[in-house]
Amino acid sequence: MHPQVRWVLVCQLVVTLAVGLVAGVALGFDAAVSAVLGGGIAMASASAYAWRALRLSKQADARRVFRDQVVGEGYKFAVTLLLFTVVFKSYAQLAALPLFLAYVATVVVYWMALLRQQ
Repeated sequence: MHPQVRWVLVCQLVVTLAVGLVAGVALGFDAAVSAVLGGGIAMASASAYAWRALRLSKQADARRVFRDQVVGEGYKFAVTLLLFTVVFKSYAQLAALPLFLAYVATVVVYWMALLRQQ
């Protein structure tokens, strides 16, 4: 795994667990589980993007790199949509606010990693 991808995923895991802990202390067990699920969705989508978009061949030209990035974003969107659907359909005690707050906080880590590289 690429070191920058690993760094992003570790930071996302830390944020996910922190939001889950705060949600659990403030709102209870179901809120903590919901927060961890929200962060997990963001982590899974980031992993899907990295898996697809960062597979470069030795013959990669600019057009191919761009196409791989676009396809990676498509994978990321599809994984996000699928996992939110699964969570909403299968977890009856879902607490929506912690779920979405953890998801957003974890996505912000992803964006900050992009800025960090500049």
